[in-house]
Amino acid sequence: MKLTSPGITRRQLLGAGTLIAVSSSFTHAATIVGGEPLPWAPNAADPPADIDPHNWTFFTEHEQQLVEAIVETLIPADEMSMSGKEAGCAIYIDRQMSGPQGQGARMYLQGPFAKGLPTQGPQSPLTPAEQMRAGLTSLEKHCQGAFGKTFAQLSGHDREALLSGLESGHVELPDGVQGAAFFEVLLSRTMEGFFADPIYGGNRDMVSWKMIGYPGARYDYLDWIDKHGQTYPNPPVSISGRPDWKV
Repeated sequence: MKLTSPGITRRQLLGAGTLIAVSSSFTHAATIVGGEPLPWAPNAADPPADIDPHNWTFFTEHEQQLVEAIVETLIPADEMSMSGKEAGCAIYIDRQMSGPQGQGARMYLQGPFAKGLPTQGPQSPLTPAEQMRAGLTSLEKHCQGAFGKTFAQLSGHDREALLSGLESGHVELPDGVQGAAFFEVLLSRTMEGFFADPIYGGNRDMVSWKMIGYPGARYDYLDWIDKHGQTYPNPPVSISGRPDWKV
């Protein structure tokens, strides 16, 4: 296919663009062009550091127990997968709250603040991390008043009933915390932790990907482009690889 210039084809133009890119001082041309294969081997690059599931960076010890009880209730263990707690959803939320997301790095946090429409998003001077901590404190205060126990001490039935009440708006939390909105945040963060790449702390052993048959971060699927409706047989791969790839 010809482009505007009669003497240049699309292939030639793309090739010229590649040469320009690799000649940049920010690019090592030897690793991109040339007749030899790319100098790649397992673990040759610097993979993202795995999150230590025992190193909490935001939640207090009491909050850890509370959040683990919440994610375990939202995603209980069954014949299909481990629980949200076992999958690391709580440590995922911990890292998000101590990172840019929790600190509101891309949020406008200046006034004036007024209660707006749901489509206008949250109207608050608090960062997501501050809102999370306020919500957890309010939830525990409600549990102490209604049951005389912490959320983690409640039976499975009472935990489910309480979270269901928050979701439906039938349970009111103290200190101005909107129960339904807080439940939505808890559910969203738990789902993120369960289905996100394991490098973020959740989805331990790629449990959710195995459950739904998601192949993960594999680099190509050329052999499977035309195989519609067939189950992909290979195990999932994280951004950091697979444990059995270590050499």
